[in-house]
Amino acid sequence: MRIGELAERAGTTTRTLRYYESRGLLTARRTERGHRTYDEADLRLLRQIRTLRDFGFELEETRPFVECLRAGHPAGDSCPASIEVYRRKLDELDGLIEQLRTVRAQVGAQLLRAEAELPRGPEPRCALGAHPGGADETDETDETRKTGVTA
Repeated sequence: MRIGELAERAGTTTRTLRYYESRGLLTARRTERGHRTYDEADLRLLRQIRTLRDFGFELEETRPFVECLRAGHPAGDSCPASIEVYRRKLDELDGLIEQLRTVRAQVGAQLLRAEAELPRGPEPRCALGAHPGGADETDETDETRKTGVTA
C-alpha cells in the first residue's frame, strides 16, 4: 500500500510516517518509480506505536516493541527489552502517582484551613452588580445620569 493509504488506515498523517521513517521506526520499500510502499506488518507496527504513545510512552520507548515485531514475534511486548520498558514505565507512573497523592494531601489541607477560617453566619453579599431597589439592570453610564436619557 502507498503512504497515504497507510496513514489513513493507521489514523495518522503522511508527515508522521516520514518522521517515523527518519527515526528508523518504519522502513519503506520503494517501487521502481521511487514511491514508498508498505504492507500489513507496517500497519501492525504503527498500531503498536500508537497504542504505546496513547499510554504516554515517548517515541523512543516504542523502539523495543517495534524491533520485537520486526523480529517476527507475535506481539511487540513478547521480548525482554519490551518487558524492561514496561517495568521502567510502571516505576515512572508509580512516582507520578505518589507525587499526585502528595499534592492532593496538600490541597486537602489548604481546603480544611480555608474552610475553618470562613466567618460564620450568613454568606456575605457581593456588591458587584447589585443595584438600589434590587433592580437587575446594568449600571447607568455617566451620560445617562447627567441627561436622564438612555441610549
